[in-house]
Amino acid sequence: MARFTPKVVTANALIEGDVIYLTADDRWTRLHHEAELIEDEAHAQLRLLHAMAQKSVAVGAYLADAKAGPNGPEPTHFREVFRTRGPSNYFLGKQAELV
Repeated sequence: MARFTPKVVTANALIEGDVIYLTADDRWTRLHHEAELIEDEAHAQLRLLHAMAQKSVAVGAYLADAKAGPNGPEPTHFREVFRTRGPSNYFLGKQAELV
């Protein structure tokens, strides 16, 4: 039996398409480090169901691997790291601020 690894609930905002994360107080945030880090598999499944029910706000909700960091959850997979950076076009979205 595989051991459960910590997760965050992530999705895309319905209107803007931005990557969003579910917080412990049931808000959606665009900042990964504000997401709820879930360390229990049963709780993770409940949070995912809660996210999937919010069809007017979020689409494509899923559980993404994460780890505890000094400022909150940090992604552990390159795909999730990439998603925290926003669109790959430097002239739009979050990456415009990095130029």
